[in-house]
Amino acid sequence: MRIALAGAGAFGIKHLDGLAEIDGVTVTSIVSRRQEQAEEVARKYGVGHATTDLGEVLARDDVDAVILCTPTQLHASQAIAAMRAGKHVQVEIPLADSWADAQEVDRVQRETGLVCMVGHTRRFNPSHQWIHRRIAAGELSIQQMDAETYFFRRKNLNALGEPRSWTDNLLWHHAAHTVDLFQYQTGEDIQIANAVQGPIHPELGIPMDMSIQLRTPAGRICTLSLSFNNDGPLGTFFRYICDHGTYLARYDDLVTGREEPVDVSRVDVSTNGIELQDREFVAAIREGREPNSSVAGVLACYRVLGVLETQLEAQR
Repeated sequence: MRIALAGAGAFGIKHLDGLAEIDGVTVTSIVSRRQEQAEEVARKYGVGHATTDLGEVLARDDVDAVILCTPTQLHASQAIAAMRAGKHVQVEIPLADSWADAQEVDRVQRETGLVCMVGHTRRFNPSHQWIHRRIAAGELSIQQMDAETYFFRRKNLNALGEPRSWTDNLLWHHAAHTVDLFQYQTGEDIQIANAVQGPIHPELGIPMDMSIQLRTPAGRICTLSLSFNNDGPLGTFFRYICDHGTYLARYDDLVTGREEPVDVSRVDVSTNGIELQDREFVAAIREGREPNSSVAGVLACYRVLGVLETQLEAQR
């Protein structure tokens, strides 16, 4: 499996580390906005080709698939371009920043028949996998999910503290994780969705605080709080309030509501959610099947985000 990586920033590096653990996978090209960054990352990971031109990479014969870790606003168009070029594609979350664009990516995937997977990492974190398997076995039922997504980003910087060429988005990026996970874990589509937002940042042009409420037909509810104003602790944390127990998921780690550790070391072949996500992408291509978090599988999430965006626009 010969894979190209587009986007050599903080998250692209996570994928390169994950791919290095998968047998039979070779990274053949690195694409970055800056040539010097592409070359630096290519040297570090032993990749033979580095460029700033994704189109050049899509035309190469030594690329079977592409992983896109590029700015949100490029995801839909680049995923479509990759499939049009005959390449399987994994596009990092979010699939798109509009409901219309998400539908178009889905249409092109169905037209080409290629694997198009979206990086909804929460489906792969061992902590959330443990919960999902208990639900599937009939041992747990979610009554409520509470999620906190908190960062301190009053300047346009990435996870490494470096300047970004694009602006992050609480709704289309960060809320996408929780909206999808809530539907995935409950096995239901969201019936009711409401959102409110705080003031728009005068320089970044985005709301810095947001609150979202979700409800399924069976009455399961989700409350999501998001902020770029939070000065620690940082990250996304989930509380599962179930019929039999409460659980707190912190990325790949899981504890009970009493802070008792839950052993998730045997849930999968790794405890690294990004690696597991990449393993699913490679396996789906090799086996000619639809992956977990395929574009079709996550499309309902983007429908809900579109509904919420309409509500938030009316508040401005």
